[in-house]
Amino acid sequence: MPTRLRNALSAALIALSCLLVPFGALAACVTYGLADTGRYVTAMAPLAADPAVQGAVADSVEAGILDEVDDRLEASSAAPEPGGVRPFVDDAVRSFTRTDAFHTAWDAGNRAVHDAVLRALRDDRERAVTVDLAPITAQVKRRLTDDHVLLARRIPVEHTEVPVLPADEVARLRKGYDVLEVAGFWLPVSAAVLAAAGIAVAACRRRAVTATALGTALGGAFLALAVAIGRRLTLADIGEAAHRPAAGAIYDALTQTLRTVSWLLVVLGLTVALACRLTEYLARRRRASAALAADPAQEPTRARV
Repeated sequence: MPTRLRNALSAALIALSCLLVPFGALAACVTYGLADTGRYVTAMAPLAADPAVQGAVADSVEAGILDEVDDRLEASSAAPEPGGVRPFVDDAVRSFTRTDAFHTAWDAGNRAVHDAVLRALRDDRERAVTVDLAPITAQVKRRLTDDHVLLARRIPVEHTEVPVLPADEVARLRKGYDVLEVAGFWLPVSAAVLAAAGIAVAACRRRAVTATALGTALGGAFLALAVAIGRRLTLADIGEAAHRPAAGAIYDALTQTLRTVSWLLVVLGLTVALACRLTEYLARRRRASAALAADPAQEPTRARV
């Protein structure tokens, strides 16, 4: 095969490989990271101590409790007092978010929701996703009882189905999940195979390795930029500014592995490219030294008269 054709084929294969790197990393992180319940719960667990997340949860729980109180007051035809129970509810809810029982409830809730969504995505039935609160309530009750909290044993454990996703939303997410499951394995494998083929075909393999490394670093930088842009767009879509810090903390927790992988690609690519250039420089120095040793200067001779 002519050298020009080999270089062109190698460049095409390496370019395609580097193009697949960010997409393969994204698909693999979602498939083997977020789609795993244990890893998902571990990634979300630190957020239970985040003040922004605690505030957002407290606001939601407080609003639900106050709505329930208002409904009961209206049913009993009793006039609520101005400022009534709101300060007490607010203090109780925010105090609960700083306890170990809240951490237990947070982990149990995330595990229950993730399991329910994952089962729905892997199931062919068209049905809405719901979560039973009884197991979560039971864990919180057990934790409060162990901490000797007053009246903890009297907390009712009732089976209450809470809707998480409607059926039409599940159908749409299932298609994307199926694509990611396939892409999460085959895109990284394809990128590696194309890179190996491009390096093997190249006339100068050291330059091909350098090009592959630089392309990998560029793909990692593109992935990091995409994650940053996605964060900005996600927060911009949230109407209430008060909930944006909590949403940002959740987004950062879910994309932590992806950001780490992107910077690893950048560092690894630049390191390999620098190593290739260094070895090329040293090889040139050795060739130059060998050429000088093989062609010593001839000693001058005297002319005879």
